[in-house]
Amino acid sequence: MTKKQKNMLLRIISSFILLAVLMICEHIGILPENIWIQLILFLVPYLIIGYDIIVKAAKNIRRGQVFDENFLMMIATFGAFGARDFSEAAAVMLFYQVGELFQSYAVGKSRQSISEMMDICPEYANIEQEGRLVQVDPDDVEIGSIIVVKPGERIPLDGVVVEGESLIDTAALTGESVPRKASVNDEIYSGCVNGSGTLKVRTIKEFDDSTVAKILELVENASSKKAKVENFITRFAKYYTPIVTIAAVLLAILPPLILGGGWGEWIHRACIFLVISCPCALVISVPLGFFGGIGAASRVGVLVKGGNYLEAVSEIHTIVFDKTGTLTKGEFKVTGLVTENGITEAELIELAALAEGYSNHPIAGSIKDAYGKPLDMSRVDNAKEQAGHGIQVLVDGKEVLVGNEKLMVENGIAYTPCTMAGTICYVAWERQFAGAIVISDSIKVGAKEAIHKMKQVGIQKCVMLTGDRKEAATVIAKELEIDEVYAELLPGDKVAKVEDQMNGLREKEKLAFVGDGINDAPVLTRADIGFAMGSMGSDAAIEAADVVLMDDDVRKIAAVVQISRKTITIVKQNIVFALGVKAIVLVLGAIGVANMWEAVFADVGVAVLAILNSMRTLKE
Repeated sequence: MTKKQKNMLLRIISSFILLAVLMICEHIGILPENIWIQLILFLVPYLIIGYDIIVKAAKNIRRGQVFDENFLMMIATFGAFGARDFSEAAAVMLFYQVGELFQSYAVGKSRQSISEMMDICPEYANIEQEGRLVQVDPDDVEIGSIIVVKPGERIPLDGVVVEGESLIDTAALTGESVPRKASVNDEIYSGCVNGSGTLKVRTIKEFDDSTVAKILELVENASSKKAKVENFITRFAKYYTPIVTIAAVLLAILPPLILGGGWGEWIHRACIFLVISCPCALVISVPLGFFGGIGAASRVGVLVKGGNYLEAVSEIHTIVFDKTGTLTKGEFKVTGLVTENGITEAELIELAALAEGYSNHPIAGSIKDAYGKPLDMSRVDNAKEQAGHGIQVLVDGKEVLVGNEKLMVENGIAYTPCTMAGTICYVAWERQFAGAIVISDSIKVGAKEAIHKMKQVGIQKCVMLTGDRKEAATVIAKELEIDEVYAELLPGDKVAKVEDQMNGLREKEKLAFVGDGINDAPVLTRADIGFAMGSMGSDAAIEAADVVLMDDDVRKIAAVVQISRKTITIVKQNIVFALGVKAIVLVLGAIGVANMWEAVFADVGVAVLAILNSMRTLKE
């Protein structure tokens, strides 16, 4: 409990004791009969508990912001004092502040579930200077610097381990409690906690571009992006409050003028009407519900960038996956060699490795790994890459082509199609077909389970997009039980396929795309909801996405869908409950059936119950 909350609790207790004593004295008839003395006595507990409400209302009136809950409570309680309902006036303000305290605690608790992530921000980095460690601001550390991370310290910047071995606690980023081993050449991320060993790390990003900085920015901005329901409530309260205030004034004036006499009774009814009409149950519980949902997602290692995206996740009908790095590991290995025209396997893999020598593509890396020897790139000349097809180079002055069947057809090479499962690289040497290299990518652990869970939570269709050949993609899609697969796509084709899928959806059905690469950024932006991999994903993908899976575990998508749907259900329950109760009690108050205590329940009681209901979103 914060200092402010403790102060409020002390005021509540003090006011409650004084009010209870005065009400007991009133009940047994020992209060002074003078009405002015009674007013002064009841004003004491009223001002103890309600002075800040009056101050806020007065400040808002000066700013031109007249119609809010502070104004309603001030006018209602002033009216009750005017009608000589002293104990009720003080009690209404007391119970209203009890509701406010409860609300403050609930908001703080749900905010804490997100703001705990703010603790991942490192305070310093250790730099070795003249044989001793010096603590510096992470902002001052340049790319390529060597920092030292001691056991138990938070890693201040993204980097690569150059010395040492340790277990890294990634729970703050990924929600994953099992530590990960880090040794030389392993990449580690800022915000994680070093375990038992001292590490020397070469930084690869400045602090502003580091993982922890990006996460903090996402967290800070999460509450600013409101869902449609939240925007509706904001607009609703804007018009609702002045309408009910005017209605209360009319209720106090018109009946006595039309029916004659009874001013005190109708003013009393108007005060009850004002207390009932206070919209705090809606204004607080709806944003609190979304905040709680975002907090629940953050605890399982998923960052949702705003309430609007959480709302959209609840409406996902179709989910489209990029294959490599999302459903598969992206760890390509040569699994087969097919040779022709007198070329040996060793010659085939050597030609392909030299041709791919300058490429950083994972498939090129797998061919070079399979060759397993240092490459003499002086033998290579005149390399020309053909996007989506392959590469053409000169090796020892002779033309070598490495790529897909389109490259072979384009260059008039008579090739033998390879039917083995996997990505096929065809090789031609001196305009003659040399053979084929089969490269396979393994399916991610949990990918099949993820698809199954998505079907369980009600996602209707799972689609896979890939630039891989159709045969290889079909094998993976069948194993994962994917509904539709589109293969041999160029990067631009993915956007077109996503748009085709979106055109087939109904108005309230949403499409989500899950990807991790730089080339996925346009598709992530185009989809209704974009999911990016936060651990291994590119910065461009994370920036473009609406939801970030911090440990790249696609199984958590189903968990976020469940959290979002639970959040929306709770928010709708609060809206129906609050409006329903208020409508009934407003009518009863207007016709004189409801008293001030029932008005207190319709305001404070409904608010507390709605807040309690909203807090259920904190439990994922």
